[in-house]
Amino acid sequence: MDKDGIDLHRIPHKSYTDSGFHGIEFLPEDFRVDPNETTMRMNEKCSSLPAEEKGIHIINIRAIEDIGYVRTESTILNSFSQDPDANCKYGLYFRDGKKKVDYILVYHYKKSSFSRTLTRRIHINDLGARSVKHDQPLPGKGGEMNMDEKEPHMDYHEDDKRFRREEYESNLIQAGLELERDEDTKIHGVGFVKIHAPWSVLCREAEFMKLKMPTKKVYQIHQPNGLLRKINSVIQKITEPIQPKVAEHKQQTVKRLSYPFSREKQHLFDLSDRESFFDSKTRSTIVYEILKRTTCTKAKYSMGNGEGRKKETTLLNKRRKCDKYGITSLLANGVYSAAYPLHDGDYEDEYVEANDRKLLCEEWANYGVFYKYQPIDLVRKYFGEKIGLYFAWLGVYTQMLIPASIVGIIVFLYGCATMNENIPSMEMCDQKINITMCPLCDRTCSYWKMSSACDTARASHLFDNPATVFFSVFMALWAATFMEHWKRKQMRLNYRWDLTGFEEEEEAVKDHPRAEYEAKVLEKSLRKEYRNKEKGQQLPEEAANKWRQRVKKVMAGVKLTEKEKLTWKDRFPAYFTNFVSIIFMIGLTFAIVFGVIIYRISTAAALAISSSPAGRSNIRVTVTATAVIINLVVIIILDEVYGCIARWLTQIEVPKTDKSFEERLIFKAFLLKFVNAYTPIFYVAFFKGRFVGRPGDYVYIFHSFRMEECAPGGCLMELCIQLSIIMLGKQLIQNNLFEIGIPKMKKLIRYLKLKRRQPVDHEEYFKKKQRYEVDYNLEPFAGLTPEYMEMIIQFGFVTLFVASFPLAPLFALLNNIIEIRLDAKKFVTELRRPVAVRAKDIGIWYNILRGVGKLAVIINAFVISFTSDFIPRLVYLYTYSENGTMHGFVNHTLSYFNVSDFQEGTAPNDPLELGYPVQMCRYKDYREPPWSENKYEIAKDFWAVLAARLAFVIVFQNLVMFMSDFVDWIIPDIPKDISQQIHKEKVLMVEVFMKEEQGKLQLLETWRDKDKKKGENCNNHSPRPSVSHRGSVSSCHSCHVEV
Repeated sequence: MDKDGIDLHRIPHKSYTDSGFHGIEFLPEDFRVDPNETTMRMNEKCSSLPAEEKGIHIINIRAIEDIGYVRTESTILNSFSQDPDANCKYGLYFRDGKKKVDYILVYHYKKSSFSRTLTRRIHINDLGARSVKHDQPLPGKGGEMNMDEKEPHMDYHEDDKRFRREEYESNLIQAGLELERDEDTKIHGVGFVKIHAPWSVLCREAEFMKLKMPTKKVYQIHQPNGLLRKINSVIQKITEPIQPKVAEHKQQTVKRLSYPFSREKQHLFDLSDRESFFDSKTRSTIVYEILKRTTCTKAKYSMGNGEGRKKETTLLNKRRKCDKYGITSLLANGVYSAAYPLHDGDYEDEYVEANDRKLLCEEWANYGVFYKYQPIDLVRKYFGEKIGLYFAWLGVYTQMLIPASIVGIIVFLYGCATMNENIPSMEMCDQKINITMCPLCDRTCSYWKMSSACDTARASHLFDNPATVFFSVFMALWAATFMEHWKRKQMRLNYRWDLTGFEEEEEAVKDHPRAEYEAKVLEKSLRKEYRNKEKGQQLPEEAANKWRQRVKKVMAGVKLTEKEKLTWKDRFPAYFTNFVSIIFMIGLTFAIVFGVIIYRISTAAALAISSSPAGRSNIRVTVTATAVIINLVVIIILDEVYGCIARWLTQIEVPKTDKSFEERLIFKAFLLKFVNAYTPIFYVAFFKGRFVGRPGDYVYIFHSFRMEECAPGGCLMELCIQLSIIMLGKQLIQNNLFEIGIPKMKKLIRYLKLKRRQPVDHEEYFKKKQRYEVDYNLEPFAGLTPEYMEMIIQFGFVTLFVASFPLAPLFALLNNIIEIRLDAKKFVTELRRPVAVRAKDIGIWYNILRGVGKLAVIINAFVISFTSDFIPRLVYLYTYSENGTMHGFVNHTLSYFNVSDFQEGTAPNDPLELGYPVQMCRYKDYREPPWSENKYEIAKDFWAVLAARLAFVIVFQNLVMFMSDFVDWIIPDIPKDISQQIHKEKVLMVEVFMKEEQGKLQLLETWRDKDKKKGENCNNHSPRPSVSHRGSVSSCHSCHVEV
């Protein structure tokens, strides 16, 4: 008897060695039941230790009522001298150490106060489990109290979830899967269901899914000969240091012929090692397909939030009884909290057994190997084709940025080299040319010297020079070449990964309806039935009988979704909500940009009256920098908001298939984020300084704020500043810091919650976690949409306004080198292992890339012609220049204004700030001088320049589009060697089947010859030739059977 009043007894060896478990069966004295029912079982470990090696230690447990047990006079725990989880590799296998865990289901459970039993790590026997009926609990869940008996108050919502889990798991067992439960974990209140797919189930599902598997037939891959072979050999030797050290990345000279798996043709496949024939990625995919199509249709209580058994309407009763729940619906309803395949093991410890995850961490998810190629084949083997294609596309995109970056650097260096030779900027910086400019704002601003904008003019030449036109053409052709190069790379990957001929399965997956769609259609069907019932009470008896028959079908669980579908009338409220919401959010983006414009104008006016000379001299730089930073912060915040709103808008539309859902979500998210990211840039490029007016007749906002003007050197320099800060800020903050910081923060929050929730137990604390417990603490995989989205937005920055920022490809390249390793590290170490999804292309993202590439040609044409001074310089050079040089260009672009024509109250308060009275000031525009008959009217020079600008847009756009299409046409989508290999595979497969048919025919002929010989022998050696016909037939038949 200890101080808490608990007797501690020493149990003899027989009490635990005779048990069917390698633990202790303990029955409280006040709760004895039939010995055949197990009411409490301690953990059955993987290792079968001899009885004499099992040491039994008596440990006092305080306050045992806190975890749902009745306090008894004897409490026993069994501890082993050897770690019992070692043989099952800490959760990678079942307790027998042989059956591999292919998938994990996680659920939360609550122990009720009346519960007298505990079920921990219950193994569901294969034979016994298969005979379980739907209305019975799963094996190992004995000791459950009869719910019809009088029981204390409990949460019926949790009870309903438990019944759904029991039925669903029973259906999984009937589908052939093997399950094992574990509730004895370090995570308090969380249970795990381990799923294993036996060989027969894997073969069956592989045949259903038409998975291409390697056969015994091996053939040589075509290798180039002659000069090409020597060139390839040299390239391989040069690039050997930057190749990852993985077996999958080595160049293959032979390849196994692949064919859709068939149980009838198992002799064609290489089944020498059944354990590795279906890899972990394929096994988890097969199990996930079973989980999706397996349903549960019954529940003891409703799924509502009520505390008791509330009376429900007939419609809701029918809906609950006929509705079906797959794994997606069960996760959405909280029946299971998570479902995921396991990672292959640990990756950090040096003594960890070698696995693909550790190899990926060393050769891929490591910043130290940033200069190496990615092991794409190993990525595909571990994560599946869809994720493999994303990283392959990202790698191709990053490689293609190298030549673009080199050309961009050359263009930038050309601008630096020719800066001192640029005549317009030299004229602006010349102090001898005394050009007095008109005030930039009313009253508070005074006249200023054009030479004060010298630095801005010199800097704008870095990006506004003839080389930028060439660079714009180059980038348009670069985008077309990149798309063609990716298509060819994609075809090579399809050949290597046996994805040729994948369309049939893709169409089948595309047509499979989502669970939410089926639920919506079911709700519509039931409402229709309910209306028909009300009408049927007033209809003849025949109609009422027909309605009753349909109701019986509904009650039996027959789907009505096959006959019903959602029409545009059903979706009209969702469509209307989408349209209004998108228009509102685009308007919100415009309103924020307009607010920033007001900030720029008001800040410029405030700085103009500043007493600090430094503040007045750097007005443009200060206003531009602060406004861009405000734009950046708003863009980052709205990006996250728009992503959530786009998902919600797509959900209320209830798309029929997962493919349709993903495409609609991508379209909405891309539209909103595109408008959010590029609206401030579009304003600076095409609207700033266009609607200013002229001195004496300015355009005002709210009758107070005058529209801002471009600098004398143009708005291109400001566009470059805007583009660079937004691009670099998004990449640094949103793409890198958020991707690193947010998962770390979520992981920390989950850890703190679990630490607060679970009780302190020193034995559990030092116990090593199982693999599925470690993976449960990782971040769930949220799809590839965010990864693609940030790269597409970056692709827009690289191509859309590249004429104003030639260094954009360089910064994108540096970012992507880090991004690849960052994403790799996130996938390998921070995220749960995603379910492998087969895909042969990158889907709708390719169409978006093509659209951005086409749009880039148009935008760059307008940037060169309208934002830069390239066209006005050409017009002046070939039309107005007296000596064929650019001398006098600055004076040609400035108009005159008589200061006596200022409107009342708009003239400068200090007209003598420059030290002399001003009678004429200049402003940038093509207008008639004040001494002209049509003073301040638009001059003919303006129309000449406008015509040249429009002509340049038309010529540039059509020329570049033609060149892009020519590149698209001249480069074949499928490499010649790949098309030959695909044809060779088809021929070899025909030969294999022809040989098989010939073998069958030869075998049949051999059997027929033997049958004939046996028949002749039977007739020649018959002892009674005169026997009856029946006797002779039976005698020959016996001979035939022996043969």
